[in-house]
Amino acid sequence: MRVVYFTKYSRQGASSRLRSYQYFPKLKQQGIQVSVRPFFNDKYLSKIYAGENPKSEIMKAYIRRFFSLLKVFHYDCIIIEKELFPYFPAWFEWIFKKFKVKFLVDYDDAIFHNYDNHSNLFIRKYLGRKIDRVMEYSSCVIAGNSYLADRAKKAGAQRVEVIPTVIDLERYKNKKQEQLVQKPIIGWIGSPSTFKYVSQIEDVLKKLVTDFEVNIQIIGSGKNRLNFKKNINYIKWEENSEVDDILKFNIGIMPLENTDWEKGKCSYKLIQYMGCSKPVVSSNIGMNKEVIKEGENGFLVNSNQEWYEKLSYYILNPIIASKHGSNGFLTVKQNFNLEMEADKLISILKS
Repeated sequence: MRVVYFTKYSRQGASSRLRSYQYFPKLKQQGIQVSVRPFFNDKYLSKIYAGENPKSEIMKAYIRRFFSLLKVFHYDCIIIEKELFPYFPAWFEWIFKKFKVKFLVDYDDAIFHNYDNHSNLFIRKYLGRKIDRVMEYSSCVIAGNSYLADRAKKAGAQRVEVIPTVIDLERYKNKKQEQLVQKPIIGWIGSPSTFKYVSQIEDVLKKLVTDFEVNIQIIGSGKNRLNFKKNINYIKWEENSEVDDILKFNIGIMPLENTDWEKGKCSYKLIQYMGCSKPVVSSNIGMNKEVIKEGENGFLVNSNQEWYEKLSYYILNPIIASKHGSNGFLTVKQNFNLEMEADKLISILKS
């Protein structure tokens, strides 16, 4: 069986790495030949993370994607991450449908809100239902959570399967856990585009540093910085070191805004923290409410006051924090494990 993945990013892009690339070894073990055609390459991502505007790389991406579509008939199955051409009508997905080219489409974000909630009236009018059409034309929609799956069903998708964003526990469970230190570390991992969520609880973090002398560790923020400097360490994200960096945390955090976009997020940060046996505190939004069992593996919060209270609780009760971290690891092992979801994906492809 020959499969081609039309991913949005190269392996450097988190969504593509987690929803596509990490499955390739498992697929190959089952005799499935995998090819990958990313839309945006490493050069584009490097410029984005450096705060540059890569207009020329975007144009190249569209041209590259167009020519890669000419070879789709060489494959038994096509997997598209989100859409073939961002901010372009679903014409090519429609052509696939008409020529009976079977394709699956995968979502780990509510990208339909990029169009139906866009500030530009023209985009809302002409592209507002674009992703619904892509879902409808596909042979199967693979959704990262129930919010995305519900949208696919409403769009008229022929088949909808839920595969959450997962981690490869082999990368986590054999790592050495860091010993608790005198000054606890509150940590966050993400990208420059999601650092805005951390900024929203800046006053909370600053007060925790003042009251408890905690350290704050930020991974992957790029050039973005908080306005206070005391006890903050900024670390460049690297795939090979991300697990080791998270293991240095005592508590993992995942703040979010409360909008439709966040309802489509797949709680990957929480799953990473839990994979490292860390207790978590997160905004009480979207899939976070499914991952966190309140008072067992973490806490859900609704205000800055609650952020302060729950983080303080873990700082003052390290034994309970450790227990919640262990419970979190079991949550991931049972529900967000690559080994289990790879079997499901292979079954979908072969069917």
